[in-house]
Amino acid sequence: MAADLSSPTVPADLARPHFIGIGGAGMSGIAKILAQRGARVQGSDARESVTAAALRGLGATVHIGHDAAHLAPDATGVVVSSAIRPDNPELAAARERGVPVVHRSDALAALMDACRPLAVAGTHGKTTTTSMLAVALGALGLDPSYAIGGDLDEPGSNAHNGRGEIFVAEADESDRSFHKYEPEVAVVLNVELDHHANYSSMEEIYDSFVTFADRIRPGGVLIVSADHEGARELTRRVRERGRVRVRTYGEAEDADVRILDVTPHGLTSETTVRLGGEELAFAVFVPGRHYAHNAVAALVAGSELGVPADELAKALGTYTGVRRRLQLKGEADSVQVIDSYAHHPTEMTADLEAIRGGAGDGRIIVLFQPHLFSRTQELGTEMGESLALADASVVLDIYPAREDPIPGVTSELIVDAARAAGADVRHAATGADGADLVAGMAAPGDLVLTMGAGDVTELGPEILARLPQ
Repeated sequence: MAADLSSPTVPADLARPHFIGIGGAGMSGIAKILAQRGARVQGSDARESVTAAALRGLGATVHIGHDAAHLAPDATGVVVSSAIRPDNPELAAARERGVPVVHRSDALAALMDACRPLAVAGTHGKTTTTSMLAVALGALGLDPSYAIGGDLDEPGSNAHNGRGEIFVAEADESDRSFHKYEPEVAVVLNVELDHHANYSSMEEIYDSFVTFADRIRPGGVLIVSADHEGARELTRRVRERGRVRVRTYGEAEDADVRILDVTPHGLTSETTVRLGGEELAFAVFVPGRHYAHNAVAALVAGSELGVPADELAKALGTYTGVRRRLQLKGEADSVQVIDSYAHHPTEMTADLEAIRGGAGDGRIIVLFQPHLFSRTQELGTEMGESLALADASVVLDIYPAREDPIPGVTSELIVDAARAAGADVRHAATGADGADLVAGMAAPGDLVLTMGAGDVTELGPEILARLPQ
């Protein structure tokens, strides 16, 4: 169904919405689209940020701190994410007053309803692949709407209310919220056990992704990696059910769209695929084989929506990255500082392998901040083993996000595992201490990587300031 472009829809309960945690990556994107559609957006966040400022620039009211008084008398609905605790005062006030409470995923599903939705899921690579599609489709003049879990190039660029009929969205499996969407085209990049607070086994993960696939619109398609073990198992299960068409991509010989070659060129790569019986080569201006695979997933997904593959391939060459995905933060004393959102061992390994090609004779030095106690408890050993791919590492204390501490779970688990794997690694209790250590270790020609999903991203500029100018 094509979107009614003359009058973009705003659900009644989102006409004057209040977002609790409006500065979050997913929440801010939905708030931005609603504001662009004419809703009177307001919300609150724990602290001031560039995202809050960007939302104010769109006319939204953003309060700092959480207080029941922030909930306006005329609020038609309150939007929350799974990170909002039940005792939040604004949430409690909404329930007391009978104001409808809407989960972030329901709000996004409502915004996509009249469009042609393309949803990107997977344990890793969702933000990059969604961003690639948004940029490429935009470059072709299709002006898609999109909601991404990261900023393309500046604060607030994680979402856009386009005039075209396509809506590209990042589909989050962490809390099963991707079950709310009904995409025309769905992408699954990989399937691994993560989000241990919500999933206890791979069987639960598979069941969740199968449910996601079952919600694809009639006549739609599921795009799945042919190289990833978990994704192949998902393909087997979905095809066995016979409810949705599946198209695979990858380097595996049985892939429907075959990746023939990925040639690295420093921090870029050239990819050749066989699609529809023809070979197609295009450049991707981000490093590493896994980013090339993301681009191919985007290529296949876009072509399923009717976009000519050759045009889309060229347009993918206009993508130059997304904030926090191997983003160059700056250079001082011939030391480049790069920021990575990687926080799962598979992501950490992929980014370290990708960046090795651009390091030349220089060393790779990592400042790593573990994300979540539950993830560290389950995957701390694997995180340490990933850090052994760097020449030297500094590990910070765990960034808790929404979690309470778990007795006995500290970043020392990662440090011990890294040392056991032969890594040169040390611990720093604070970000300032970590920045000091890394700056003191770096020499001209080295690449420094700030890595993790927490506030370690803020330490890149601090490292640069500590290097000789």
